[in-house]
Amino acid sequence: MRYFLYIISVLTLVLASCGGAGKTDDKVSADSLYSVRDSVLGKADIYPDTVIIRYAKGLKVDYLSEGVRVTVSDPDPSSAGDSVSFVVKEPKKRFICMTALQLSNFIALGLEDDVVGMNSLRHIFNPRIVERMRDGKTLKIGKEGNFDLESVIASQPDYIFVSSSKHGGYETLKECGIPLIPHHGYKETDPLGQAEWIKLVGLLTGEVRRANAVFDNIEMKYNTLKEEVRLLTENANVRIPTVVSGRQIRSGWYVMGGNSYMARVFKDAGADYVMADRQETGGVNMDFESVYAKAVDADFWQIDGSFDGEFSLKCLKAEDSRYADLRAFKEKHVLFCNFASTPYRELSPVEPHLMLADFVKAFHPKVLPHYSPKYYKLVGD
Repeated sequence: MRYFLYIISVLTLVLASCGGAGKTDDKVSADSLYSVRDSVLGKADIYPDTVIIRYAKGLKVDYLSEGVRVTVSDPDPSSAGDSVSFVVKEPKKRFICMTALQLSNFIALGLEDDVVGMNSLRHIFNPRIVERMRDGKTLKIGKEGNFDLESVIASQPDYIFVSSSKHGGYETLKECGIPLIPHHGYKETDPLGQAEWIKLVGLLTGEVRRANAVFDNIEMKYNTLKEEVRLLTENANVRIPTVVSGRQIRSGWYVMGGNSYMARVFKDAGADYVMADRQETGGVNMDFESVYAKAVDADFWQIDGSFDGEFSLKCLKAEDSRYADLRAFKEKHVLFCNFASTPYRELSPVEPHLMLADFVKAFHPKVLPHYSPKYYKLVGD
């Protein structure tokens, strides 16, 4: 009966979101993209208490008589990393997070109190986490290669999430006798695949219904907006804009590969990525001239970073005067996400629908006429 109610609920939401397919302004509204977490979690009871993985390449779940076997592997097909399997038999409530992406899963589920330790993460916005760190309920455990083992042990974690993007110190953590779980969500190239790692946290904490409720809400909104853009761009009269990513960082221009997460968002938002022919699933450094040749005529330019104050085109030009020659710069089509003033790191992994909406707003503004971007915003003079 509960599962039947779940199916009816999801179908109702999908039908409601897809009503009026021919009316661009009506199908996806700005208000429908945003969610009040408590309202989503309040409906969790109608969702199933079992996990099905549909998008994440690095997660596999098998239900056995003795518990739930979870297999975690690197989603990157070129990776030679070994997979890790373990059986979940009972809920755990004490975790250490090493990255903001891992933290995002707990925030989305309303389980901030389950995070008892973190490394020295910058730019934490979540008020509950900030309060817990101030009160000593969530301990700072140091950075990779220089962990404070006393704090690690004092936090009494059941599990420690680790990330293969960080190096050093994990062997020392193993000596504490606390299980380490690799969290490869950041390597998923499908935005919904990255968000689906929330189900791993749901399994470990015994909050599978919550995880299913949150993820299904994300999935519905992302796919509804993606479909709206697809229908729009199939019209021969609609021009498909081009977009370039990144900028010069030290020895080269850092761009996202053509098979990367960001490249997928660009595509789903109805744009042609100028580096789509690159095979990398992550970022890559290229010489300035090679990127410039493709970037100079791109309609839009996506960049991000931490900046104190208001980032402007003037600031960008001060980094390199050649930037001013780019078409996107001249037409004020530079999209910037400021990590110092937005909760990008701790929320965007579980808000891919809003990431998508930010770019749709820029590329095809008629689709979301009343939407205010959350992460990527057009840069002024």
